[in-house]
Amino acid sequence: MTGYGQFCSVARANEVLGGRWTLLVVRELLSGSRRFNDIRRGIPRISRTMLSERLQSLAIAGVVSRVDGNKGPEYELTDAGKELFTLVSALGQWGQRWLPRRAVDEDLDLEPLLVDMQRRVRFEALPKHPLVIRLDIGKSRPRYLLLSPAEASICTHNPGFPEPIRVTTPLAALVAWWRGDVTFAEARRMGLQVSGPQALKRRFPEWFDRYLFATTAAVRARR
Repeated sequence: MTGYGQFCSVARANEVLGGRWTLLVVRELLSGSRRFNDIRRGIPRISRTMLSERLQSLAIAGVVSRVDGNKGPEYELTDAGKELFTLVSALGQWGQRWLPRRAVDEDLDLEPLLVDMQRRVRFEALPKHPLVIRLDIGKSRPRYLLLSPAEASICTHNPGFPEPIRVTTPLAALVAWWRGDVTFAEARRMGLQVSGPQALKRRFPEWFDRYLFATTAAVRARR
């Protein structure tokens, strides 16, 4: 591929990082994903071939290293890769502040949302005994979020624990609350419903640290 032909470090860095999907792969690695399939869960629209190519390109650039894990190959960020946290964080802050945030009009995937919910559980806020939250989101098949003081897992079937909480919601309402576009009360008016014992229903929002940039306020467009 022909480069920009410039000495400028912005151009040179963009040659490495500017390709489609590349920074999303870095985002997943920064968020703790290490195995190929875990990375792809957070980016469901990327093909396996493209993900392999992007990981290989990042490895050649010295951003990612491939290591042998207990269950097969794993990927981890090098020091150069970890330094990209500042760049990815700045992009996230900018997008949260300046881009329109209207979930009902967006083409949204469920899987990245579930992945983010799983990895942003506030374990110290959970009940002492394991429980399962049934998630009926839009027209998708039910999912089950297993929560315990030491584990959070997304399952396609209840793994055998009590299921006291059921969340029934349009995807857009859950996304809008998770991303910080609306309050939990506003999400409920959009159709998000939580059923179960009153004490658990009340605590449900407290079991999660929402999206990393949820507290970043949008800048109102000036006329």
